[in-house]
Amino acid sequence: MSRYRGPRLRVVRRLGELPGLSRKSPRKAYPPGQHGQARKKKTEYAIRLEEKQKLRFNYGVSEKQLVRYVKKARRAGGSTGLVILQLLEMRLDNTIFRLGFAPTIPAARQLVNHGHITVNGRVLDIASYQCRPGDVIAVRDRDASKKMVTANLEFPGLANVPTHLELDKDKLAAKVNGIIDREWVALNVNELLVVEYYSRKA
Repeated sequence: MSRYRGPRLRVVRRLGELPGLSRKSPRKAYPPGQHGQARKKKTEYAIRLEEKQKLRFNYGVSEKQLVRYVKKARRAGGSTGLVILQLLEMRLDNTIFRLGFAPTIPAARQLVNHGHITVNGRVLDIASYQCRPGDVIAVRDRDASKKMVTANLEFPGLANVPTHLELDKDKLAAKVNGIIDREWVALNVNELLVVEYYSRKA
């Protein structure tokens, strides 16, 4: 299944707060659909599926991409769940969002795709690019690009910039100083359940 393009608040109502998908809050506190208010005990599978869906929708990746990240994380060694989160957090579109250059991750992806962002001095339009320590991310030296990002910086999606990023608001540029720590991941997700979900399917 390709990337989700449907109503975002519907997903937020079903899965809970997804800071990367939407900054709006749903008016109804129960899941959508005919049986949204009918409480039903979730199965073990449903709980794990829900955690996996949180990752997919928040970071805007397809199932195929997420499976690829899981396989990469398994090969990397260490805590598979933590590595999955780090791989998703270090994507260029998410980094742009965390810097406050865009209000949501879909908006950040659009900024990247439309050529408004440079990495190490070169225009890069690949949203899935993995940012590495030492990378310098900046807004392209064009009036339209600068105007758009300056407006977004006044109302960032998340208030605080993570410690692994060093932002210079005046220059509209930032440097990646390391890999993100778990405590700075804004999404409320149990990554161990995601690993369990994929280990059952494998």
